[in-house]
Amino acid sequence: MLRDITLGQYYQAESVIHRLDPRVKLGTTVLFIISLFAFDGFWGYGVAALFLGIVIKLSKVPFKFMVKGMKSIVFLLSVTVIFNLFLTPGEPLVQIWKLSITREGVRLAVLLSIRLGFLIIGSSVMTLTTTPNQLTDGLERMLRPLNKMRVPVHEIAMMMSIALRFIPILMEETDKIMKAQLARCADFESGNLVRRAKSLVPLLVPLFISAFRRANDLAMAMEARCYRGGDHRTRMKPLHYEKRDYIAYLIVIGYLVAGVAAGKLIPVLLGGVVL
Repeated sequence: MLRDITLGQYYQAESVIHRLDPRVKLGTTVLFIISLFAFDGFWGYGVAALFLGIVIKLSKVPFKFMVKGMKSIVFLLSVTVIFNLFLTPGEPLVQIWKLSITREGVRLAVLLSIRLGFLIIGSSVMTLTTTPNQLTDGLERMLRPLNKMRVPVHEIAMMMSIALRFIPILMEETDKIMKAQLARCADFESGNLVRRAKSLVPLLVPLFISAFRRANDLAMAMEARCYRGGDHRTRMKPLHYEKRDYIAYLIVIGYLVAGVAAGKLIPVLLGGVVL
C-alpha cells in the first residue's frame, strides 16, 4: 500500500509535458481541479476524461504507475459512495430496511467518485512530470505579487517543495520500519480498531524520530551553506515562457470552453436529457 503512493514522486521521461514551464503545469492543474467542481453532468466529465487521457498519453508516464496512487484512497472513496447512496433524498430505487438508494444518490455518488479520481490523477500528473525544484521556482514566481504584502513567498514555496520531496522518502522509511517490526512478530492486521491503533505505536515512534532527524540534518546543511532565504537570490536556470507554453494555455482555455459547452448544450440538443 505504501509503495502505491505516487504523490511527490518524479518520473523521468522525455515528453512535451515534462518540458513545459512549471508555472503552466501549476496553473493548468488548478484550473483542471476547478473545472471538476464547475462541470455538472457526465458530458462535462467526458470532456475532462478526454483531456486528462491526452495529457497522460503526452506525458509518457505509464497509466498503471499513475493509477497506483488511487489505491490509497479506496477507503475514502468507498465511504463517500456509501454516504451519498443512502443519505441523498430523492426518487427511491431500492429499499434496504429503513434506508433507500435514490436515483439522485446514485448520480451524485458516481459524479463524486469520478471527480475524486480525476483530482488525484490530475495532481499526480503534475508531480510526476515536475521536479521539486521546478515546483518551487514556479510557485514562487506565481506568488511573487504577494511579496508586496510582506508574504514570505519564497519560504512558503520552499516548505511545500521540501514536503513534497519528503513524501516518498518517509513512505520508504515507513515500509522499512514496518518490515522490521513484522520480522519481530509484530501484528498490524488482527484485532479491533483500538488494538490496531495501539499496534501502530512501535511504527510511529521510530518514524517520528527518523523524520525529526532528517529535518535536523537538512536544517544544519542549509545553515552550513549560508542559506538566507529568497532575497536577491539568483537561479542557474531562470524560468521563461516558450511557444509551447502559450500553446498549452490556449489548449486549457479550449478545454474549459468545451467542458462548459458540453455540459450545457448537449442536454438541450438531446431534448432536455440531463446525465
